[in-house]
Amino acid sequence: MPEIIEVELYRIAASATIGRRILAVDAPDAWYLKRGVSMNALVSALRGRVVDAARRHGKLLLLDLVGAASAPGAPGASVTAGAVDDGDAVTLGLRFGMTGRLIVDGIAPITELAYGSSRAERSWERFALRFDGGGSLMISDPRRLGGVELDPDEGDLGPDAYGLTAPQLAHALAGSHAPLKARLMDQTRIAGLGNLLTDEILWRAGLDPARPAGSLEGRERARLARAVTSALADLSARGGSHTGDLQSARQRGGRCPRDGTPLQRRTVAGRTTYSCPRHQR
Repeated sequence: MPEIIEVELYRIAASATIGRRILAVDAPDAWYLKRGVSMNALVSALRGRVVDAARRHGKLLLLDLVGAASAPGAPGASVTAGAVDDGDAVTLGLRFGMTGRLIVDGIAPITELAYGSSRAERSWERFALRFDGGGSLMISDPRRLGGVELDPDEGDLGPDAYGLTAPQLAHALAGSHAPLKARLMDQTRIAGLGNLLTDEILWRAGLDPARPAGSLEGRERARLARAVTSALADLSARGGSHTGDLQSARQRGGRCPRDGTPLQRRTVAGRTTYSCPRHQR
């Protein structure tokens, strides 16, 4: 599923569209348009603009668009990034849910997600930008759990997990009676961690996902901070959130890869959770 690692790969792929002018917008699925934006309003806001930057905050992919929107059929050409007046800039926010894949110029940086599909069904194409001179940026999402919005409120998101510091982690956990897993997956506290990464991090840190987040002591918080850093670094190098050391055992009857104890399977923070009852306390 697209977590921070996958969306970073999407950001890198989306960077290939910088400097291109949007010729057409395909938004066939009204459900996919969030915060009350209509298909006509979205098309009017985007068509004719130029991609100036591709950014990411947590699991949110952001395309900064500059220049004035144009009427249907208005001429345009690809330009050098930064060469267009950004006084009328807008930001396009792309969210990918559990099964959303980004496809740029017909190439998917991720061919298959853990709970998705590698098939390319036309009916799964929820949104697309078509560029002057050819090429496109498209979201394929079988389960329709992602979404597109204009000028998303980035202030709603916590610090990005890739650069998370120990003080930021301590602040996110402080005084909370919520399960530790719930707090780590709360995007307003820490942006980017999903189900697979959180289970991997807590397994590495030896911490029970259901434990109250505010109950961690100083050494436990330090251990958790190190686990966040190591898990993101290791799994990013391996190519995805699904490549964790725990992942192959995340199934009924699975055993802890560290000590061989049967894993506990339960629902924590509304998500199916696997943990080791022996070493995760």
